[in-house]
Amino acid sequence: MIHFPALFLDPVRCKKNIKKMAAKAQRNNLEFRPHFKTHQSLEVGQWFKDVGVSKITVSSLKMATYFAQEWDDITVAFPTNILEIETINVLASKIHLNLCVENIEVLLFLEKYLESPVGVFMKIDIGYNRTGVDSDDDSLIQGLLSQMSGIPFINFKGFLGHAGHSYRCRSKEAVEAVHQKSKEKIIQLKTKYKAQYPNLILSLGDTPSCSVSEDFEGIDEIRPGNFVFYDLTQNIIGSNELDAIAVAMACPIVAKHPKRNELVIYGGGVHFSKDRLEDPKDGVIFGRVAEKNNLVWGSCLPDAFLKSLSQEHGIVSVPAEKMNAYKIGDFLWVLPVHSCMAADLMNELYTPKGGVISMM
Repeated sequence: MIHFPALFLDPVRCKKNIKKMAAKAQRNNLEFRPHFKTHQSLEVGQWFKDVGVSKITVSSLKMATYFAQEWDDITVAFPTNILEIETINVLASKIHLNLCVENIEVLLFLEKYLESPVGVFMKIDIGYNRTGVDSDDDSLIQGLLSQMSGIPFINFKGFLGHAGHSYRCRSKEAVEAVHQKSKEKIIQLKTKYKAQYPNLILSLGDTPSCSVSEDFEGIDEIRPGNFVFYDLTQNIIGSNELDAIAVAMACPIVAKHPKRNELVIYGGGVHFSKDRLEDPKDGVIFGRVAEKNNLVWGSCLPDAFLKSLSQEHGIVSVPAEKMNAYKIGDFLWVLPVHSCMAADLMNELYTPKGGVISMM
């Protein structure tokens, strides 16, 4: 019995999500290099090994160090932080480490301080406009490639992109359109440089595109991450059905306000983050309440949602006729808006049968 906010993981749903994405990669002859920033767990990582995954993606060198305990081929899909050169050298001496680079300055630094071989992906902006080299910036791309060719410890791996703008979509058709445009941007680079680099890899990574599309022609590798748990954001995008969401926050009810049709739960911004969704009917929501279904959660309850968050408090709106069904001391299952952030904040995962899964 829990006494505080706790993030529960349903292994059955999680393993189903993993198997489904692994099957898609195999069906499309893609290297499956999943992003582990969502679950951040060696135990959950083992479930990927069970379906044949041998290469992974992470978002930091700290995360790479954690997973290097059990994985020996890791891509850090984040611009290289040269201040962590000592960590880079330690990891590169032990595993096959891939870095992301988009600046000449970083290459000049690596040329001077690298002590072991690393793979390098050039980070390409394929429409998200967050970071990366513009896909049509021929001068910078050629300059980076030329600089890499003269560095003994650098092995150019290929071009890596993230279509993060797919998260703004609200239909499968919109996701597919973003995927196709993003794919075109990065494939043109393969067409241009394939003769010079016959083994270059094109790597794409967003969960919406990898969940929705079946067209990956020209792509060599996919790196989705959120799909392992999914969440309400992915559901509203069109990536998954609600019954594929593999995590839910169990939150104790600490107060009731019948005149406002509100419950107060122990579960706030420090548990969920403050990521939100705009719902056409309910307005801003920070989570949805799911029914109790023995040891796990069931379907979302109509008109019951997390309407506001402060640091520790969560305010839940429930229909007036349902207020008497909730008692102080009960707990609610709340599906998160963003499972990656919730997992990162909670640092451990509980399972319905009483297990605890540690995270980094």
